[in-house]
Amino acid sequence: MSKFFLYLQTAVFRKNLIGGLIFLLFLFVLIYFGLQMYTKHGDSQEVPVLKGLHISKALEILDQAGLEYEIDSVYQLDAKPGIVIDQDPDPQSHVKSGRTIYLTIITQSAPEIAFPEIIDKTFIEASAILKNHSLKIADTSYINDIAKDVVLDVKFAGQPLKAGRMVSKGSNISLILGNGRGDSEVEIPNLVGFSLDEAKFALAGVGLTLGSVSFSDGIKDSINSVIVRQNPDTSARIISIGSAVHVTLSKPSTPSSTVPQTP
Repeated sequence: MSKFFLYLQTAVFRKNLIGGLIFLLFLFVLIYFGLQMYTKHGDSQEVPVLKGLHISKALEILDQAGLEYEIDSVYQLDAKPGIVIDQDPDPQSHVKSGRTIYLTIITQSAPEIAFPEIIDKTFIEASAILKNHSLKIADTSYINDIAKDVVLDVKFAGQPLKAGRMVSKGSNISLILGNGRGDSEVEIPNLVGFSLDEAKFALAGVGLTLGSVSFSDGIKDSINSVIVRQNPDTSARIISIGSAVHVTLSKPSTPSSTVPQTP
């Protein structure tokens, strides 16, 4: 132990101690300035606002700022293609030069999806399903069927569309719905003002028959008379095919003639 303390008092120890301290100081300075350069301490800039800009303008701004970028894309119905809708880091954040900014833009190409099953769904149910699949209802039409407001058929671009077929998001879909009447019922035509022959023709065209014929003025002249009343009338709206419609005839009213006076 006494030799150790004697060694501490020698010039060799002092020289080694000074050399070690100088090495540690040099190592500290090297690490300090190395980290400064690696982390770019003091080299900070604000991330520009890119949301809402077209991608070409956004990239021009990033190039001028010395920032890198990566681009992802999503599809949104009725949105303008090429617009930046999201960025990371957020606007006005402070980053080092060369930092990568992640952009999300609206793509122009609509992705395709499998068309959902909506046959036998009500119009309300079908509308909700189509909306969830980013599809639009172009128009609706009705055919005779006892299922009221129920989807009976679907068309796309004028052609039948089956569940599972791939269609682009945003496509316009046409729906064929039931009117709740069925094939055995028709609307009652308005026969008032028709001649008897015209009434027979109109009734036959919708599958109805002519019932009893009566005359309101007592003059049984079916050729020169027109229908003034019918039973059932159009207020009933719907009648079964094959039913009879009863009519009342009367001579058409004519404007009174003016007799010129003798001067």
